[in-house]
Amino acid sequence: MITIRPGQARGAANFGWLDTRYTFSFGNYHDPKHMGFSSLRVINEDKVAPAAGFATHGHRDMEIVTYILAGALEHKDSIGNGSIIQPGDVQRMSAGTGILHSEFNASETDPVHLLQIWILPDTQGLAPGYEQTHFTVGDRQGQLRLVGSRDGREGSVTIHQDVNLYAALLAEGDTVTQEFGPGRSLWVQVARGAVQLNGETLTAGDGAAITEETAITLTGTAAESELLVFDLAA
Repeated sequence: MITIRPGQARGAANFGWLDTRYTFSFGNYHDPKHMGFSSLRVINEDKVAPAAGFATHGHRDMEIVTYILAGALEHKDSIGNGSIIQPGDVQRMSAGTGILHSEFNASETDPVHLLQIWILPDTQGLAPGYEQTHFTVGDRQGQLRLVGSRDGREGSVTIHQDVNLYAALLAEGDTVTQEFGPGRSLWVQVARGAVQLNGETLTAGDGAAITEETAITLTGTAAESELLVFDLAA
């Protein structure tokens, strides 16, 4: 079964410096029908104005993944990490027992466009942690590249949950297939472009929950499409 979450139906907020869309309930946006999917709790699509950003604030017991679509984001945290996150980078921050961090647009002139993802950890009270890995265009072009997993295999970042996170870049006509076993559910999030998912059309901002299926086939229907696939315990 495929249930589409249209991008235009997402929650929305514009704070001037931040224009954001909420796939699931977040902040002042609350929809009891969209509280998350399996362990996937948040997918926020953020556009941050030049030199603006999220001032230092705290989190606990959450796996936070940042995926940059355009621009650059400057990260600093209370466990000594500082970095610039750019397209192709996947950042994982484990909040664990508590962490403080800030995220600011690293450019004085250009906006930064990103997906912020929160995944519930399988264990509370973990030591805070940080990891950042770069995946080239070639790594993701025309294929589903594993970028996050519980065991960090194949060079993916380690996520403390039973999840496999894939990223793909599809040109028009590119097709990829992903099989999955019983007890698994998938979430597809289209970040740019448009795709066909088992015959269903998805465009930028759309998400789709997939349950009670054994495989999905994704075909690019725009010149350039970018998407994430979450393989989750049901």
